[in-house]
Amino acid sequence: MFLIDTTRRGQVVTDALVNQSIDNYLVNDLKLPGHGLMMYVNQPAVIIGVNQTVTAEVDFNYLQAHHVQLVRRTSGGGAVYHDERNLIFEHIVNGEVDDGARFGDYAVFAAPILKALTAMGVTDLAISQKSALTVAGKKFSGMTMFKNGAGYAAGGTIMYDLNVAAAHQALRPAAQTATTRGVASNRVPITNLRQYLAPQYQNLDIQAFREALLCHVFGVARLDQIETYHLTDHDWAVIDQRLTEKYRTDAWNYGANPGFRQYQRLQLADGDLHVNFTAQRGQLRRVALFGTLASSDQLAPIAAQLVGQPATTAVLQPILTQPKITAVLGAATIDPLITALTKENS
Repeated sequence: MFLIDTTRRGQVVTDALVNQSIDNYLVNDLKLPGHGLMMYVNQPAVIIGVNQTVTAEVDFNYLQAHHVQLVRRTSGGGAVYHDERNLIFEHIVNGEVDDGARFGDYAVFAAPILKALTAMGVTDLAISQKSALTVAGKKFSGMTMFKNGAGYAAGGTIMYDLNVAAAHQALRPAAQTATTRGVASNRVPITNLRQYLAPQYQNLDIQAFREALLCHVFGVARLDQIETYHLTDHDWAVIDQRLTEKYRTDAWNYGANPGFRQYQRLQLADGDLHVNFTAQRGQLRRVALFGTLASSDQLAPIAAQLVGQPATTAVLQPILTQPKITAVLGAATIDPLITALTKENS
C-alpha cells in the first residue's frame, strides 16, 4: 500500500468539492496500479450519497447561513457532515493486488484504520452493520464504496473532534424527512474519537492527528518514509476539468435526485429556489421545489399542485398566481418559475 498526497503544490486542499472529485479521477482517469490510500480534511460540508434526495437530507437555510458546502458523491450510502476536525480516508485500488483487498469487503479496508487506532490507545473498536466503525458501541465512521471497471474506491470518515451540534443542525432528522425515491440516511448515535485516544493524541490539531494516524497505518516514524504518489500539475488539470464539467455544478450536487430529469436553480432576491422536475409528453410528471426561498413544508404543497399539469404558461400561471402561493414564493418568482417549467415546451 502507498500513500496518495492530495496537496496542491504543497498547499493543503480543504474544498470538499475538490477532495470528493479526486477519488473519481484516480479511479476513472489515472488508474494508478496497486493499492493507494489518501487521507484529507474538508471544510464544513454535507456529503450525500449518489442515490439520495437532497430535500430529505439537509437544512438549506443552515447550509447557507453557515457556509456549509453540499457535495454529492458518486458512491452510495447516507448523508454525513464534515468539518475541519474530521478526517476522511479512501483506499484507491486498481487492478489485481496481493494484500487481500477486494471490492465489497468493508472489513479489509477498515482493518488498517482500526489497527492504527488500537495502537493509539483506542479500545472496544468494532465494525457493525457491515460498514459502520464504532467505539464503545457508538459510530465514529461510516464507509462506502464505488467501482468502475478494474478500479474502485473504499473509504469513510474518522470523527476526531467533529462539531456534533452543527452536524445535527445541518442534517434533517429522519423523522422529519419526506417519503422520496432516494435512499434515506439512517441516523444513529455518533461520537468523537478524541476522548478514547491515549493522552498524547487527545489535543492535536487535525493535521497532526492525520500524520500520527498515517504513521501508525504504515508502521513508520515519519511521513517521508512512506512510498507516496504526489498529484502532478497534469493530474490537477484533469481534476479541474471534471469539476467544471460535473462535480462543481448545481445540476449534479443539488439536481441529480432520483426520479427527476430536469433541474434549474433560480437565484432570487429573497433566496434560492431549486426546481427539480420530470416532464413527459408536455406534462409535469414529478415536481420538487426546495431551497432557501421558503421552507420545505411551504414548498411541498405548491409542487404537489403542479404535478399532472400540462407544462404550459396558460395552465401554470393561474395556479402559481393564487394569493396563497404568491404569499410563499413572492410575485417576482412566478415568471422565472414558469419559464423553468415550460422551457422544454417553448
